[in-house]
Amino acid sequence: MNNFLAFTGPDLAFTDVLPLLIWLGTVCAVLLLGSLVPRWPRGTWAVVTAASSVAVVIQQLFKWRDIGREGTEAAFADVVSVDRFSVFGTIIVAVALGLVALVTHDHLTREGNDGPELYALFITAAMGAQIMLSANDLIVLFLGLETLSLSLYVLVASNRRREQSQEAGIKYFVLGGFASAFFLYGIALVYGASGSTNLTEIMGTFDTTFSIERADALLLVGIGLLLVGLAFKVSAVPFHVWTPDVYEGAPSPVTAFMASAGKVAAFTALLRVLATALERRVDDWRPVVWLLAVASVFVGSVLAVVQTNVKRMLAFSSVTHAGFILVGVEAAAHTGSNGMASSMTYLLLYTVLVIGSFTVVFVVAGKGDGATSLDDFRGLARRRPALALGFTALLLAQAGVPFTGGFVAKFGVIKSAVEARSYALAVAAMVAAVIGAFLYLRIMVSMWLEDPADDSSPAVPRLAGAVIVSTVAFTLFVGFFPGWLLDAAELISVYRVGAAG
Repeated sequence: MNNFLAFTGPDLAFTDVLPLLIWLGTVCAVLLLGSLVPRWPRGTWAVVTAASSVAVVIQQLFKWRDIGREGTEAAFADVVSVDRFSVFGTIIVAVALGLVALVTHDHLTREGNDGPELYALFITAAMGAQIMLSANDLIVLFLGLETLSLSLYVLVASNRRREQSQEAGIKYFVLGGFASAFFLYGIALVYGASGSTNLTEIMGTFDTTFSIERADALLLVGIGLLLVGLAFKVSAVPFHVWTPDVYEGAPSPVTAFMASAGKVAAFTALLRVLATALERRVDDWRPVVWLLAVASVFVGSVLAVVQTNVKRMLAFSSVTHAGFILVGVEAAAHTGSNGMASSMTYLLLYTVLVIGSFTVVFVVAGKGDGATSLDDFRGLARRRPALALGFTALLLAQAGVPFTGGFVAKFGVIKSAVEARSYALAVAAMVAAVIGAFLYLRIMVSMWLEDPADDSSPAVPRLAGAVIVSTVAFTLFVGFFPGWLLDAAELISVYRVGAAG
């Protein structure tokens, strides 16, 4: 009895996972209140979801400051990393969730629906993304991946009145299941070769042991399967085949969230695994990342310019952007490179750009998300000049035109590749950027120089308009004043044993 009374539970730092607790509480409140009191004022769920994102951003800014004072650490038996890398990624995911929640309200209003289900799924997907980017253990990483994936499968197929949405959900579910299986098998093989699933322990194993032929082959196959699983999530060639169909069929707010938060989660997980667990095996995975980057920037750019549907154009454009981020990932493999900082900067800026772009597509598409062909954008400048001007700014930023956030992002990853002496990769990225620019010019020509098919003007909902204005303002602000963002990105580092802040 005395022993029982003397029992002391483990010291769990719940503040280290406060974003998850905030979002978990929000999900429970949304679902519970939505079921008990079905009729709430319109926009309630969007406001609650956006408020939770604001709370997470504020909390993470304080955490950023605390890490600067106390240094990086791990929590919950070393399975959660608490560092500025995870904080930066969490802020990006929270921003994406807040912006998409506002657009979702306008989407549901236009479609004649208004319920908490979609918002709950968006929040659980954000929770999965946050787990992925802060995981210091492959099992925890897999749990986050599945939480994110299962939520996205349902979100993609959420428009039950549209056949394309159902088809996209099935395709994404089947192919995503295969990718998850590859990833899980890769975890098993890496565990067999190292004896652990903890990222820092795996790194320590490679520091203190000599590889034998059998274990080395086991590890190489495991690394390959891990890369397959994560390359699917980032839409890297040749694992991109699901992207155009799923992006086109999914509701536009869902597409925006997949292209932003989904990519952030997968890329941050990829960077953490490669930079922590597999840091000593850089010569094994760097050539693969190099090939994925080159294939993605060229295939995405070439296939994008031959599309006639704007959603599919932006889908292949996202493949190209994945290739540019992989350029930064490859540069991060070189000692002394700022590839990690440039990749995270790119993820933040691309998140803002892609959400703004798909919000414009949502406005033009109309009820049912049906009007997304290039012809539907003809003469948009005459029908809605302000909307066309905002979309033009976002497209120019994606093309990497100077004085926009897109230029800062692309210049950063190419500069990191040059500093790492990956000259061929840097040249390939620049050539692909020129090819991809034709895609954005094609859309702009259709909006500004071609006659509209009819005189109808798309209605711009209030919240969607606010999202477009804020994303355009942010990318122009960063284009003119990038120093503060670049300085913050330079402070990013992943958790390692004995690392300091």
